Amino acid sequence: MNWEPLILTFKLALVTTVLLLIIAIPLCYWLAYSKSRIKPIIETLVSMPLVLPPTVLGFYFLVAFSPNNALGDWLNGTLGIKLLFSFPGLVIASIFYSLPFMVHPIQSGLYSISPSLKEAAYVMGKSKFSTLIRVLLPNIKSSLLTGIVLSFAHTIGEFGVVLMIGGNIPGETKVASIAIYDEVEALNYSAANSYSLVLFAITFCILLMVYLINGGYLKKSRK
Repeated sequence: MNWEPLILTFKLALVTTVLLLIIAIPLCYWLAYSKSRIKPIIETLVSMPLVLPPTVLGFYFLVAFSPNNALGDWLNGTLGIKLLFSFPGLVIASIFYSLPFMVHPIQSGLYSISPSLKEAAYVMGKSKFSTLIRVLLPNIKSSLLTGIVLSFAHTIGEFGVVLMIGGNIPGETKVASIAIYDEVEALNYSAANSYSLVLFAITFCILLMVYLINGGYLKKSRK
């Protein structure tokens, strides 16, 4: 079994999860406490990857990043950035595709915090940023962990989006899900089974760890 697609898969999942966490925290804070009229529109856009076929997102990314499109031409010609059939393109597509899996748990965690806790921090002279980092986030550790793990696991299992954006370039865009598809098409079920077993075992262990940690955390919080 070639380990390159698996290594690339976990590299993609790690980079995507880190960037998602950075993006999701301020976004979730705004969604949890904003009274803006456009809030329902933003929430809808964030949640759309849950219901849209991955190929729909992949198609629009393919069109947007194409050199024949204004955005793709500007990225290629002006900034020298190639997103189609490249690892950076996979990362950007994965961020959008896995965004709700990071946003929803963190947003729910912020909703569950009593408003008096935030108000008390303001009374003590803490800024909004300081309140978020030192007061709110430490009180939603389980939500943060859930968002991180779900985003990581979801990125590992991507197929439609990465196939449309990245294609099948060994060492660059050929992740494990694509490798499994290739082996099945070649009737090499033994190799496909090897890739599948590794992904199954790792994702099972990750999710089990989350449930065990969150279960212990909830028990402690109830005492």
